[in-house]
Amino acid sequence: MDKEQAAEIQRHLLDAADAIDRASVVLVGLSKEDRAALAVPLGDILTTLHFELLQAVYDRHPALKPPQEPAVVSSFLRWDDVSLPDSVSEADIDSIIFSLLTSRWQKMAMVVGKAVGRCKERALPIGDEVLGARIQALAESDRLDSQGDLRKWRHSEVRLKH
Repeated sequence: MDKEQAAEIQRHLLDAADAIDRASVVLVGLSKEDRAALAVPLGDILTTLHFELLQAVYDRHPALKPPQEPAVVSSFLRWDDVSLPDSVSEADIDSIIFSLLTSRWQKMAMVVGKAVGRCKERALPIGDEVLGARIQALAESDRLDSQGDLRKWRHSEVRLKH
């Protein structure tokens, strides 16, 4: 693909991302059952769009990639400071996290986002900061590979341990 074709693809993908964002706003007004049926697949589409499709365009034509935003800390929560509800165990959270990881590097933000969706599917009352803290603890205990500062979710990555 030449640069002109890449720019056109990028424009269409960004338009699609905007449409998905608008659809997400509509989801808030739906019943719990309808939200549950649509939220996770819609999130998966958005994740694929940003982290796979657009990234493939940017890999071939780096000049099209928007300027990088400054790295900000997404959460300061540490696993030692987390108190889980009685209905949720560390093993429950770990199984969700490990089910999302592959041998490929994935953005921490994407893994946390997908894990939140899985928690919602299973009706587990666990938020994104708790999941982020658990991923950090797993990396610190050498149970998964990481690169970057895991507190900065959009600027760090994780994968299964090799």
